[in-house]
Amino acid sequence: MREGSLEAPTRHPVEWRSDDFWDQEKLDAELERVYDICHGCRRCVSLCDSFPTLFDLVDESETMEVDGVAKSDYHNVVEQCYLCDLCYMTKCPYVPPHEWAVDFPHLMLRAKAVHFRKEGARLRDRVLTSTDRTFGLATIPLVDITVNALNRNGTFRKALESGFGIHHEAPVPTFSSNTLRKRVKPLVRNLEPKAVGETTGKVALYATCYGNYNSPEIGEDFVKVFQHNGIHIDIVPKEKCCGMPKLELGDLDAVETLKKANIPVLAKLVDEGYDLIAPIPSCVLMYKQELPLLFPEDPDVQKVREAFYDPFEYLWLRHKGGALQTEFPNAMGDIAYQVACHQRVQNIGLKTRDVLQLVPGTAVTAQERCSGHDGTYAIKQETRDKSVKIARPVVRKVDQQDPDHFMSDCPMAATHIANLSEKVDRAEHPMTLLRMAYGL
Repeated sequence: MREGSLEAPTRHPVEWRSDDFWDQEKLDAELERVYDICHGCRRCVSLCDSFPTLFDLVDESETMEVDGVAKSDYHNVVEQCYLCDLCYMTKCPYVPPHEWAVDFPHLMLRAKAVHFRKEGARLRDRVLTSTDRTFGLATIPLVDITVNALNRNGTFRKALESGFGIHHEAPVPTFSSNTLRKRVKPLVRNLEPKAVGETTGKVALYATCYGNYNSPEIGEDFVKVFQHNGIHIDIVPKEKCCGMPKLELGDLDAVETLKKANIPVLAKLVDEGYDLIAPIPSCVLMYKQELPLLFPEDPDVQKVREAFYDPFEYLWLRHKGGALQTEFPNAMGDIAYQVACHQRVQNIGLKTRDVLQLVPGTAVTAQERCSGHDGTYAIKQETRDKSVKIARPVVRKVDQQDPDHFMSDCPMAATHIANLSEKVDRAEHPMTLLRMAYGL
């Protein structure tokens, strides 16, 4: 519910094709307008560092108002936004349909896009967001072993920080030449799809860059759990990065290039009767929200959006229709669960928690606080300390709980929190725990 309105918040398309979108003066005017509203409200101060940065700029200016902040400093605020969307979905009372129509994340996206088109990005950020190329090279057989060994070497990590700007204490993903695609294909078997509710019982797993190259074992868990529940599951035959890393960089042209590679493949699968799932919430959100708002005129984008599900949302829909196996031989005990930001803003509820709590002898405590990871924010030298600060509340709660298991749907967020925790040795994906509960 929004102040002054009983209507749900409305997301409008991003008008990035228009000349006004790229006009610096018009952008600065909109930044000033929204910054002034945020300054007067200050409700989002506990979220990312964008808001403390803005409020410090205002409070330290001569006028102590937004008009006292130099426009050249506006981008300082933008740099701290990693498009988690939580301010829009959980805090801001002025989002559409309110007459002020504040969409802070998409204003930050616009500012990032304008800045990228004018200034470009440093080599590190281009490399980190080019996941298909970078991860593909790092998972060449033997190269993956070398990369993983170097990433565990303290001397190398300090040199990497000095020369490339990746913080030496930040956990970085491991790489595997035995990718998800290689592991999953032999496990796939034909099952007769059974439609339940809005689900077809036939899904295609969009592997994602991280799922394919960094956490390939999660794909095996997906196949085992879905097949155990009578759901036919295939791997998407070919794919590129969903585009979220490039979106966060402001490189909308690269987002469009990736969209042109992915959408025809996914739309064809939908036409063949497949529902779509992915193991990473950010990738699901990209297809459910961001691409439809960037390309509202593309019917295939809308088709893919309607067929894309969070995996536990999918399982819960099957459960509501009486089609989920609920015989669990193994209790999971006490589970601490960090709810990923890009899952929260999908407005599906805590379906991961709900499914896991079907397991007897299992209690899931959800922590709806941001991890501060954002894919690259937590590993960059200049923002590592801020990401740690943002993560502290959820780390504190997890340590107080001292759980049997710690999980998050986002493996990167989970690893970041586990690395900071004193009581958690490792992070696990919820699908891994569900497979364990089934004894598969």
